Amino acid sequence: MLAPARSSTTPTLTILTAFAVLAIALRSFPVSAVANELAPVPLIFDTDIGNDVDDVLALGVIHALQSRGECELMAVTITKDHPLAAAFTDAVNTFYGRGDVPIGVCRSGMTPEAGRFNPLAQIEDNDQLRFPHDLMSGEQAPDAVTVLRQSLAEATDHSVVIVQVGFSTNMASLLQSPADDVSPLTGVELVKQKVRLLSMMAGAFQQIAGKGGKRYDHKEYNIIKDIPSAQRIASEWPTPIVWSGFEIGIAIPYPHQSIEQDYRYILHHPLPEAYIAYNPPPHNRPTWDLTSVLAAIRPRRDYFGLSKPGRVTVADDGLTSFTPDHDGKHQYLNVSTQQITRVTEVLAALASEPPHSIQPSYGKR
Repeated sequence: MLAPARSSTTPTLTILTAFAVLAIALRSFPVSAVANELAPVPLIFDTDIGNDVDDVLALGVIHALQSRGECELMAVTITKDHPLAAAFTDAVNTFYGRGDVPIGVCRSGMTPEAGRFNPLAQIEDNDQLRFPHDLMSGEQAPDAVTVLRQSLAEATDHSVVIVQVGFSTNMASLLQSPADDVSPLTGVELVKQKVRLLSMMAGAFQQIAGKGGKRYDHKEYNIIKDIPSAQRIASEWPTPIVWSGFEIGIAIPYPHQSIEQDYRYILHHPLPEAYIAYNPPPHNRPTWDLTSVLAAIRPRRDYFGLSKPGRVTVADDGLTSFTPDHDGKHQYLNVSTQQITRVTEVLAALASEPPHSIQPSYGKR
């Protein structure tokens, strides 16, 4: 038996109706919001690069996302006080074709050792730098607060996302900075006017399983290295903050197979070489800093859950705690088993994505 013929006008009417609904929706939706959804995220990366290798992987993820048009790296500021931290950062940026990204440093005396992989900035092959760069030392770099103020002053209002994955030293100093030749605004005023979000890897918002499985209250490294600055950020930072706690990166280890297999498109790559120098495979390093980057640049992809709004406080011993508050500006990340699988794959793919500025030569490594 033949089915009744369908009206040829039905699909056309359905499509026209859909377009009409969309047009009405767009008319009621702010044009600026639509544009902002499509525009690259203006990003400042604040890092203690050299103390752990997740900072390097996070920087690689940023460059991959910029190559995809999803963000624009405005500046990198550093809270590790060693000259090679800036040099290695410049080497990574140059590797990705962005050696002109401004780099600012702190001179706090915090973690003054070189670290296990920052000396890669000095390695030569046949009398040539393995990873070319022109900032040879942090001693040649401007102060981090100056770079932060310049970057913010030039930005569109309420547009900048700051990803802080090291100590709170630079951001606390920014808040305390006075008006100057760069901007007539104080640091707090500048942040309030220019910054949309602070995404930070810091603290812990659930108990951590220690040796033997016993759970304990964890005092997280980025907090305890500069507790007064972390307290200032928690109590005085004027914009929303999303915290990625210690437990998030622990739950999402970076697969060592990626280090061994996914970067073979070039003979020397700073990310796997830094990883191997820090702690070689088969070690799976937690993705602490990478999660703050991903949550900041792709907040609507359901990679993570978010707590209800509230307030984070930092105790004098460095322990973080969260108090729900409907009017609070703080939230922290959480992650499900299903999300862990997705995020692991996404981070490995982004971190290992070839720079768009080079021609891959697979099989050399």
